[in-house]
Amino acid sequence: MSTIHFGPGIRVGDTVMTLQLPPVSRGMLALYAGASGDHIPLHIDTDVARRAGMPDVFAHGMLVAAWLGRMLTDAVGVARVRELALRFTGITHLYNRITCHAVLLELLEVDGEPRARLQVRAENQFGQAKVVGEAVVALA
Repeated sequence: MSTIHFGPGIRVGDTVMTLQLPPVSRGMLALYAGASGDHIPLHIDTDVARRAGMPDVFAHGMLVAAWLGRMLTDAVGVARVRELALRFTGITHLYNRITCHAVLLELLEVDGEPRARLQVRAENQFGQAKVVGEAVVALA
């Protein structure tokens, strides 16, 4: 479920977008592997993941990054995303429930176009960051 909070009275530091995802499941990872072509065994083969020292398979970093992109495009549409820079900060394990957030850092204008610079973050139910970064979106 996605929530968008852009409107009058918005201030720096306000959370302006959120997206809550269902728990990461094996089926979700298999579907992402098929859609993306990313069949790295660590994400889909428990035996391989355990031999690598992991407790089980885990989500593709780009899947979590895509959820941040989805949050942005749900809010403003794909045509209004101007910049997105992300950094991977943690492993997203099976059954983690990811919530994506965008916090307003700055309202600005570039070549007459009103924009918002946002801090974006995907975190699990324990508040552990998995992907963080910044985005710039056009507001009109």
